[in-house]
Amino acid sequence: MSDPIAPEATDVAGVQPEDSPETELERSRSATASSRALVYRRARTISVIGTFGILTLGCFYVAQSLLLPVIMAFLLSLVFSPLVRTLSRFHIPRSLTAITIVLTLSASVIAGIYGLSGPVSGWIDQAPQIEQQLRLRLADLSEPLDKLRDAQQKVSEATDQNNGNEDVQKVVVTEPNLISQAAEGAPGMLTGIAMVLVLLLFILSAGDLVYEKLVRALPTFGDRRKGIRIAHDVEREVSRYLATISAINIVLGLVVGISMAALGMPNPFLWGIAAAVLNYVPILGALTGIAIVGIVALVSMQTTSQALMAPAVYLACTVLEGQIITPALVGNRIRINSIAIVLAVAFWGWMWGVVGILVAVPLLIVTRVIANHVEGLGGLRELLGPHVHGNGKNVLTRPKRQS
Repeated sequence: MSDPIAPEATDVAGVQPEDSPETELERSRSATASSRALVYRRARTISVIGTFGILTLGCFYVAQSLLLPVIMAFLLSLVFSPLVRTLSRFHIPRSLTAITIVLTLSASVIAGIYGLSGPVSGWIDQAPQIEQQLRLRLADLSEPLDKLRDAQQKVSEATDQNNGNEDVQKVVVTEPNLISQAAEGAPGMLTGIAMVLVLLLFILSAGDLVYEKLVRALPTFGDRRKGIRIAHDVEREVSRYLATISAINIVLGLVVGISMAALGMPNPFLWGIAAAVLNYVPILGALTGIAIVGIVALVSMQTTSQALMAPAVYLACTVLEGQIITPALVGNRIRINSIAIVLAVAFWGWMWGVVGILVAVPLLIVTRVIANHVEGLGGLRELLGPHVHGNGKNVLTRPKRQS
């Protein structure tokens, strides 16, 4: 039997009664307060993350003398760890392999410094003659600069405050030259190289113990498994990239050295080493090498046409390597867009100088691998990912609704 009394919440037609104005006002106030709280929480999160990022970058800049050797040692360990692990399967002790690798690297560094000391010291001794020859070659280009220099000298004479008083003493501040700067930085550089080699020796001797120590710090078993996958993927990707790029750069250095010797350039051995080292820096390294070769060719060659041959051959070698050989061997393994690479090189070069430029791409590869495994870094993964030229759809347009 149904209840003869109608419910209070509905009318006869079964329609809900309209809310009173007070209820609507309370709901709007609650929604406004919730939105304000959400905006406040987001702003607080962004400010905390931004402050942490700025402090981290400041620590990276201040502690570069400590961090650079550590990062270089870990990157080198990623390159040589597969070799050490493979030889350990044939019952060769890890410590013996690590000592052999470190001694080989030390001998290579000493041989490189000794081989480059002769040509570099000769260039330093002949710097005045080289400058004079370069001015003679660039006489046509230096005419506007001479006019500007004369105008600057006239302005300086017109604004001279001495007024013929010879008793006024002039203070001239001279900056340290290249030789003094190199002499001041040599102890720090040698200390950093020694720290890299010693740390590399211990990391290679420890083997997978370093990975195990890092993974054990994670809280859950799933995080530990993910950490193991990230560590092995980072090792695989970085070691493959550095090994492949090193082989390509060695071949490029040999080709450039032989080409410079055939063209009659002085110190072709030095140019081969310079081409191999500079090619570790994407884009900027090749441009720097072409500029330096061009300047030395203008001083060394008899005619301008001969002088232009050396940078042209260097350009041809780098274009062949960058557009054909490296894409064919490396392929889509890195899968990082070129804009991110250029920005990384510029940023780490500004942060850490020449060494920062060398480690920029490996650090970018490490960041890309970590972003591929962490779900919360999807935006970073998309930002670093390669350019997609697929179906040509514009992601900024809204999809059409289905009728």
